[in-house]
Amino acid sequence: MTTTDEQYMQLALTNARAAKGQTAPNPLVGAVIVNHNEIVGIGAHLKAGEAHAEIHALRMAGEKARGSTVYVTLEPCAHTGKTGPCAQALIDANVKKVFVATRDPNRLVAGKGIHMLEQAGIEVNVGLCEQEAQQLNEVFNYAIVKHMPFVTLKAAMTLDGKISAYTADSQWITSEAARKDVHHLRHEHQAIAVGVGTVLKDNPSLTARIENGRHPLRIIVDSRLRTPLDAHVVCDGTAETWIFTASECDHKKKLALAAKKGVRIFHTTGGSEVNLRDMLHTLYESGITSLLLEAGGTLNAAFLNDSLVQKLIVYVAPKLIGGKNAPTFFEGAGLSAMSNAHALDMTAFEQIGPDLKITCYPT
Repeated sequence: MTTTDEQYMQLALTNARAAKGQTAPNPLVGAVIVNHNEIVGIGAHLKAGEAHAEIHALRMAGEKARGSTVYVTLEPCAHTGKTGPCAQALIDANVKKVFVATRDPNRLVAGKGIHMLEQAGIEVNVGLCEQEAQQLNEVFNYAIVKHMPFVTLKAAMTLDGKISAYTADSQWITSEAARKDVHHLRHEHQAIAVGVGTVLKDNPSLTARIENGRHPLRIIVDSRLRTPLDAHVVCDGTAETWIFTASECDHKKKLALAAKKGVRIFHTTGGSEVNLRDMLHTLYESGITSLLLEAGGTLNAAFLNDSLVQKLIVYVAPKLIGGKNAPTFFEGAGLSAMSNAHALDMTAFEQIGPDLKITCYPT
């Protein structure tokens, strides 16, 4: 592998990254085809059910694909789904060498694409820019193995850790620039979840208010079906709303909510509380692989304490509120000792307007 090989793979990664938010439940994939030091084909997977990155690149390259080197960010598929196997397409095009950034964890592929290429006499190199490629598809990689959506907990707080004043006033903790960044996050996720407490307190719309933004599916965790019939998420018709409830819910209210257009009610196995794992498995079975959690401290604690959060994005505003009754984004009963604290690996810091955006992962 050379510096030039890495540059071509970086180009493939850049093209894959450009489709973020529109390929789910499929992964982000980019491909570059080079022949005699000339880029002859380039492609990215743009939408589930449509042509994969390798196919777009091969179509551009045409006859120039013969004897070429291909750089692809994820192992070419070896099975027939909504499209044909990309490994076979590369074989049919008579490419000479393939650089694969990372193997596909999908059991339908999982080394089979690489094996198919090698059996056809094509030289395959695996691992070029592997860490970046895995990071790019952290959502897909987690969901395809765990059969649950990748959950990102988003919170906005003051420097002293408060998400609102003790009066429940929270508009606005962060700047307009930070709030716009959150709407981009919503656009990139398939679904967004809040607890019924957030619906009752804020009556949010939970939409992506940016140009050409794609509204996520709205998920309400509501054990007793307290969601008002006139709430925005029930009445505005902007996006579909799913309400997850427990078996001991108000069944008259269930009928009234279910009668609303675009609202679906799901029961979990929890008697008095929503079973969050049940909810996540149901979402995955419905094709949801990414969930943005924008909840209050109680629901956030339930997710964190059950190890259901894979990533945290926290916006910190340079403000102080104070007050022992002002809520924080992680509440519940609390942990009894520092040795039990949720350890986090902070991976990125970015200033957005006056605010600090911190990205971290539970360790």
